[in-house]
Amino acid sequence: MKQLLQDMRAKQPHLADVPVPTPGPGMLLVRNAASLVSAGTERSLVEFAGSSLLGKARSRPDLLRQVLDKARRDGLLNAAQAAFGRLGDAMPLGYSCAGTVVELGEGVQGLRPGQRVACAGGGYAVHAEYVCVPQNLVAALPDEVDFDSAAFATLGAIALHGFRLAEVQLGARVAVIGLGLLGQLAASLAAAAGCEVLGVDTDPRRVALAKRRGLEAVARDKAEKTAAARSAGQGYDAVLICADTKSDDPVELAGEIARERATVVAVGAVGLNMPRRSYYAKELNLIVSRSYGPGRYDPGYEEAGLDYPIGYVRWTEGRNLQAFVDLLGKGALEVKSLTSHRYAIEEAVQAYDLIRSQEDFLGVLLNYSQKAPKTSASKRLAVSSKPVAKHKIGLGVLGAGNFARHTLLPALKGLRTVELVGIASAGGRAAADLAQRYGFRYAASDPADVLADKQVDALAVLTRHHLHAGQTLAGLKAGKHVFCEKPLALHEAELARIERALAQKNAPQLTVGFNRRFAPLAQELAGFLAGRSQPLAAHFRVNAGPLPSGHWLQDPAQGGGRLLGEGCHFIDFLIFLAGQAPLAVSAAALGAPDGHSQDNLQVTLRFADGSLGTLSYLSNGDRAVSKERLEVFCGGDVAVLDDFRSLELTRGGSTRRLRSAGDKGHAAIWAAFAASLQAGGPPPIPYEHIFSGARAGFAALRALETGGEVAL
Repeated sequence: MKQLLQDMRAKQPHLADVPVPTPGPGMLLVRNAASLVSAGTERSLVEFAGSSLLGKARSRPDLLRQVLDKARRDGLLNAAQAAFGRLGDAMPLGYSCAGTVVELGEGVQGLRPGQRVACAGGGYAVHAEYVCVPQNLVAALPDEVDFDSAAFATLGAIALHGFRLAEVQLGARVAVIGLGLLGQLAASLAAAAGCEVLGVDTDPRRVALAKRRGLEAVARDKAEKTAAARSAGQGYDAVLICADTKSDDPVELAGEIARERATVVAVGAVGLNMPRRSYYAKELNLIVSRSYGPGRYDPGYEEAGLDYPIGYVRWTEGRNLQAFVDLLGKGALEVKSLTSHRYAIEEAVQAYDLIRSQEDFLGVLLNYSQKAPKTSASKRLAVSSKPVAKHKIGLGVLGAGNFARHTLLPALKGLRTVELVGIASAGGRAAADLAQRYGFRYAASDPADVLADKQVDALAVLTRHHLHAGQTLAGLKAGKHVFCEKPLALHEAELARIERALAQKNAPQLTVGFNRRFAPLAQELAGFLAGRSQPLAAHFRVNAGPLPSGHWLQDPAQGGGRLLGEGCHFIDFLIFLAGQAPLAVSAAALGAPDGHSQDNLQVTLRFADGSLGTLSYLSNGDRAVSKERLEVFCGGDVAVLDDFRSLELTRGGSTRRLRSAGDKGHAAIWAAFAASLQAGGPPPIPYEHIFSGARAGFAALRALETGGEVAL
């Protein structure tokens, strides 16, 4: 299928061939009929992409600070590689569309294939022939609403939420500053609600359009006088600011034309330097509207499909979306007069030339052919038909996220024993991008395509954590060797099933992405400790930094929490140093007012030879301090490993210092995995270490609850 993408180093977007996405649980596959181009949000993104590096730095100083922080922590070269890698990512454009439901993911209720719907959401309701959208971001269309009109629904929901925040009643006076697409919709909604509306804009063409649509509207220079006259000097009950400008003039004007104790709602992206005089004198209430309503930016609502009870949250973003299309169906609103241009998806690049020009435009629609599709073959996109060489390992990859893009695939570039066969991601787009970039034979949106491929000898599982165990088992049952990025499983029952699968005769090989034990300095450290006759004490301090509560890793069901999701790396490294499975685990956490007790914790592993390994995993530190620091004491020897960039080995009063570029072993673990597959030797990480480390993580969770030591 065709999808419109923006490379962050290109001056304009491009159409790409990508697989049709596969709907996951709670998702719907929708065949697009129309999508709306956002002249504000999308134009800003395209202009940012086309700017120079200096221009990008000036417009996004927050991103520049992130790059500088990474340079201080990981070195200039690593920071530059990460920054340029992300600039090369192709981003989907669009967030408002309408079409027909083709396929339902597991658990979707109240909708059916063949139903006409409006869709919302950045990254979901994109400019593509097919889109995958969560159930809560879909609204069923009344029969009276055509696809072109329904494509306005997301902007309509944004305008509707801004209007609701004003809390006005029938007959109230409402002023709308800015009569672009958002302002026209907001003004029409206020009028439909029985309010007396005054629109204001600096562009006479927008003022004229509002008047043709039956609204009262004036130019900016007449706004204050007109507002005073129409309100008998009292001012307006509510002012909706729908302009798109960095200027503070809209918020200043709102203060002048509002009545005492009125509400000003900033719906558009405007300057918010509030003049104290008018806002203080009138005791005005200024509200910044957040997109389409409650539920926005909540993963539980948008991704997991958890709706808010209507008795507590009357107007969620999904209900606003549905309310807007229902108003269209009843004839209370019309948007046809707001459509200025239409382009077929094949001409989409011209639409972006238009919105960056000085030409007059408003609602710009992209339309999609409704001829009979060939969906059965389009979930897989062929890139090359070249077969895998007999002496090489054919690799299939599940997952095309940041780890695949910026870490694993770059690490595989120099590994000549591995050939890339197929890559799958649920959306298809990311897989297609990486297939083209790294030379895979094909991209797919369904993991089954990769699992069934006889050219795939080994499988890399790089998806989100809750999928790891199931996909690892599927790979092993399909006869594929499996590399599973950590963690291997989020539940002990899953771990047991994997262990049983590996116990079968002629079972494929498994390794887990515990790359740190393969880092050059880690190998030097292991050599330093080799042949020890006394127990060791190792302390691994991790300055992990905070994660927002809504981050997927914090979700026990999807990410497993920070202990299972990230702490497993360091538990494995302590096991690697001890060279044996732990006997018992204890754990304690700092008090956590926000409930995230796994963000600051200490885990201690006790080993049979008397060794102790302690992990201090902390999110409450300063990022100026190195992220990872390990100290090992053993029989009079001391080793200090700092961020895998420096290693100090002290013995007999003499210290040897080694340095590295921060290599954490991502390439080395794959070299070891490939070598073991070709030689038929033992796995690069002993299964005893893999499974005892996973059980140590589960035991640490129990220890956090009980406060005592848990035997393994």
